[in-house]
Amino acid sequence: MSTIPLMPKATAVWLVENTSLGFDQIADFCKLHPLEVKAIADGEAAQTIKGLDPITTGQLTREEIDRAQKDSKYRLKMAETRVRVPVQKRKGPRYTPVSRRQDRPNAILWLLRNHPELKDAAIMRLVGTTKPTIDSIRDRSHWNSASLTPSDPVMLGLCSQIDLDFEVEKAAKNAPPREPGAEGETLLPTEETTAADALASAALRSYRHEETSKDELDADAVFAKLKSLKGPVDEDDED
Repeated sequence: MSTIPLMPKATAVWLVENTSLGFDQIADFCKLHPLEVKAIADGEAAQTIKGLDPITTGQLTREEIDRAQKDSKYRLKMAETRVRVPVQKRKGPRYTPVSRRQDRPNAILWLLRNHPELKDAAIMRLVGTTKPTIDSIRDRSHWNSASLTPSDPVMLGLCSQIDLDFEVEKAAKNAPPREPGAEGETLLPTEETTAADALASAALRSYRHEETSKDELDADAVFAKLKSLKGPVDEDDED
């Protein structure tokens, strides 16, 4: 456990103002130089720092301070905290059970084909693999490349659907916007083609096509009728 008090200079300011401890005692507890403590006492340093009570913060007890005030050679000891803060474990690669490790190449191939927007780091987090393995599967240099079958990592139990959706959504947000027409025309999604507006637009186009065809047929009929009414052309008229 660290023996450095919380906010050493603020603690030293409080001890100078509220106790009769010696400069050496305060300096030893706050891990400062005795001259720094003397400067605080003389008002030459830490003038804008508000004192921090080490008793209310649980760093010292009143009995410990009283004992040190009675004996100038005694050195203050940090009070043992009652709260234990768990040490956060460093996040490492996802652990994959031995029974599932042979499925990782199939899962990587599935991710590369179905989610090309995912970066290698995201694939590594999802299935617990390495970048060289991903590269070998991508360029088909993997030793078992001919026998690999794309398989959903969620179905294989290598990751959860929530983790996969999170990585896909994150990759989609970071992906650069697509330029209009850059990839040519593609089929519309099912929800768009079956929407009411889409159906109405299709019906309107069909109606206009039929009307155009009717107009063409009517025009042909009119010209034919006029020609029949006009009759044969007289030779005198030609002269």
